[in-house]
Amino acid sequence: MPRAKRFVLLAAALLATAPCATLAATATATAVRCGHLIDVKSGTAVANAVVLVEKGKITAAGAEVKIPEGAKTIDLGQSTCLPGLIDSHTHLLSNLPSGLGDQQGAAMMMYTQMSLAQRALLGAAMAREMLEAGFTAVRDLGNSGHNGDVALRDAIRDGWVTGPRMIVSTRALSPIGGQFRRLSPEGADLVRLDYVEVTSPEEGRRAVKQALFDGADVIKLIVNEGGGTFSPEDLKAIVEEAHRAHRKVAAHAMAEAAITLSVDAGVDSIEHGYFVSDDLLRRMAEKKIYLVPTDFTVDDFEAVIRRPGATAEDEKAVRERLEKMSASVHDRLARAVKLGVPIAAGSDAYYALPGKTRGQAALDMFRTYADAGLKPLDILRAATMNAADLLGIADRTGTLEAGKAADLIAVPGDPLADIKQLEKVEFVMKGGTVVRNDHEGAGKVR
Repeated sequence: MPRAKRFVLLAAALLATAPCATLAATATATAVRCGHLIDVKSGTAVANAVVLVEKGKITAAGAEVKIPEGAKTIDLGQSTCLPGLIDSHTHLLSNLPSGLGDQQGAAMMMYTQMSLAQRALLGAAMAREMLEAGFTAVRDLGNSGHNGDVALRDAIRDGWVTGPRMIVSTRALSPIGGQFRRLSPEGADLVRLDYVEVTSPEEGRRAVKQALFDGADVIKLIVNEGGGTFSPEDLKAIVEEAHRAHRKVAAHAMAEAAITLSVDAGVDSIEHGYFVSDDLLRRMAEKKIYLVPTDFTVDDFEAVIRRPGATAEDEKAVRERLEKMSASVHDRLARAVKLGVPIAAGSDAYYALPGKTRGQAALDMFRTYADAGLKPLDILRAATMNAADLLGIADRTGTLEAGKAADLIAVPGDPLADIKQLEKVEFVMKGGTVVRNDHEGAGKVR
């Protein structure tokens, strides 16, 4: 008998016998028992619930779920289960040192003192810290070197490193100079690792096409900083090209003029949006343009901008200025919610905060939203189903429903009553794999 034919017959025999046990083993479900399960769509919590997981996806979730015989059970006691959190605005390959008093100087320090390989390894560390804090998905919006975010996204997807699902932008499209006001010729070369400078509609369309070729899931714009701003024609061309390729556009826009340009062009989200009128917020609501409020706590912001050698008087003046700014920021978020602007949570974490992991630093944003008057349910939705919608992954995650990826977390208390419970994540599952289980009964896996 020819050797090739013998091999085929042997393979067929093996497939006809041994795989039965293998298939039975791989089909075994995992049942996660929860004291309560939050349905972020309805805004209700179900007691004594079960999330049934098979092959990385949820097959059932609720109080009436029957656990199949032979399923592995993870008993989380009275803990509350909810969808994995989503950070809609982060920079995993950046972690600037705090306390230098000069943001641009800190960023240039990173560009000049860290190789692209080091930044990629930094990103892997930040990704793990985010996931362990409960963030099962993120949107990474640039400042990642030349396509370092793409490499990290793919490494996580392929199982090389541990981290959240990633939606990435590659380099941000910007006016000349990126986000810097002044640059030497050497500095300009370094900045081009993180930004693509656009000075015409034609360059804008080409930059979008290059980003897509490089692997971008979303297009990031720096509308007005550093060297100037885009023209209306530039923005229109960029947004048209992105939407033609079914990619969303995130616009870094802080002040009224930049936000107006972005809204006129039809972007999908306004990042930051610190200074915005009610009329402009109404237009955002009408167009269903998301606001991603990247708001720091006063304590965190103070740690970031603290200058070495500052006197007690200087620090008091800084604190007072930050508290005044924080009140204004809270007001714009409260007005946005009142006027019906969709909100997606975003931390904009890119600094190392003393004593905190990247994930813990990102969680601080929920305190700022609560201080602005948002109800816990609104915050939970902003960090789950709304964020999933903005990222274009609502068919995969953002709620605990059959057919969605098994991305869920657990906290000891009730986040519908106390949003600070999100700072106490004790269980994280991503795609059916347990990443962290610090629950008191963690050993109770049957």
